[in-house]
Amino acid sequence: MRVIGTGFGRTGTLSLKTALERLGLGPCHHMVDVFRHPGRIRPLLEAGLRHGRDVNWDDVLIGYESCVDGPTSAHWRALAEYYPKAKIVLTVRDPERWLDSMRGTLFMQRQRMNSLPGRAAVALSSLLGTDLAAFVKMVDTTLDARTFRTPADRAPERAIELFRAHTAEVVATIPAERLLIFDAREGWEPLCAFLEVPVPDEPFPRVNGGSEFTRTGRGRAAPLLLRRSG
Repeated sequence: MRVIGTGFGRTGTLSLKTALERLGLGPCHHMVDVFRHPGRIRPLLEAGLRHGRDVNWDDVLIGYESCVDGPTSAHWRALAEYYPKAKIVLTVRDPERWLDSMRGTLFMQRQRMNSLPGRAAVALSSLLGTDLAAFVKMVDTTLDARTFRTPADRAPERAIELFRAHTAEVVATIPAERLLIFDAREGWEPLCAFLEVPVPDEPFPRVNGGSEFTRTGRGRAAPLLLRRSG
């Protein structure tokens, strides 16, 4: 593992994944990979239930050279210890803009999961032994879900307070020479300088806007209701 991301969702994590892969530091694990490879759901759930400790991360993340976003970002401390040579990237964003994005995407997704139809789908999946129930349990172990577990935690002032507290915690834990605090608006230069790689002759990737997340997110989870991966 060469790069570990520690940022919340909606801080440019998919843009960072794309950038790392274009820099030759991939494949990079991201939540989108869980949908593409649902056989990873249960190993990631088990790692989450262990809070990242006593986990063979080489097995869980086999084939990946970097990781960002959920569910791995919840285990940034354990991963940083497990891979002491990996560099750490904390993606950040203006807190107000980040909160607006969260309220229209991940917080809304949480409400759908807690709705009567959402709970019924999870109960049916649990009965059938399909992937959706395991996926929802895995989502509950992610950094975003653990941090913003209750409606009170998702209230504007409290959410921004928790966002800033996470930044402070990462900065206090990871040595400065190993850490990059990265806003995707800054583009290639600070990222490439930190990773000691050449700057590509192409625009920095900008992917997964809020409207795209809303449009694709619902369709990603639906097949998990009927599928049982190994």
